[in-house]
Amino acid sequence: MTAEPTDAAIEALASAYDLKDEGRTGWQLRGIERPESVAAHSWGVSLLVVRFCPSDLDRERALELAAVHDVAEAEVGDIATRAETDAQTVDEAEKECRERAAMDGPLAGLGEDIREVWEEYEARESPEARFVKDMDLLDTCLQALVYEREGRYDPDADNEHFEEYDALDEFFATSEPRISTERGRELFERVRERYEAARAESEAGGATDGGP
Repeated sequence: MTAEPTDAAIEALASAYDLKDEGRTGWQLRGIERPESVAAHSWGVSLLVVRFCPSDLDRERALELAAVHDVAEAEVGDIATRAETDAQTVDEAEKECRERAAMDGPLAGLGEDIREVWEEYEARESPEARFVKDMDLLDTCLQALVYEREGRYDPDADNEHFEEYDALDEFFATSEPRISTERGRELFERVRERYEAARAESEAGGATDGGP
């Protein structure tokens, strides 16, 4: 993937760099201390691709997909997928419309090659795109495991955004039905087992702390 270093490309890249400061909405709503940025999430997805990409897939293409899959969020912001009843404020069609407008507008200078990679990810028709989507979901679950182990939120705090799910369970609830590959399913189950163990340990510790 190469492109001429035009002024338009530099300006579009400067806009895309907003992802380094764009906090992920789901963690913010949950009250996570020092939540990751969208760019940090994209790095996590890329690392998962490097580690787990099946040998029959094009790993270089998968890495390109991972690097740019959320680039439109530099303009539209991070819109969290929610499992809570009536919590989703922007439907998928509206989200897609906003992101396409961003790719056609402020981010157009990134170039047609990046636009094609982004389109491939959005379409989910190639095996690489489906795998990367699973790694996108897995990264969220793995991050939930990290936050649970580190105690980066108060599970007992009143939170109007998380009334139906305890702890960080909603992030697994939104991810599980969207996983589409065997590799993704296997990894999801392994991460969920560790998360549930971490949560049980946290709850046991809380019960001990609150005892006589």
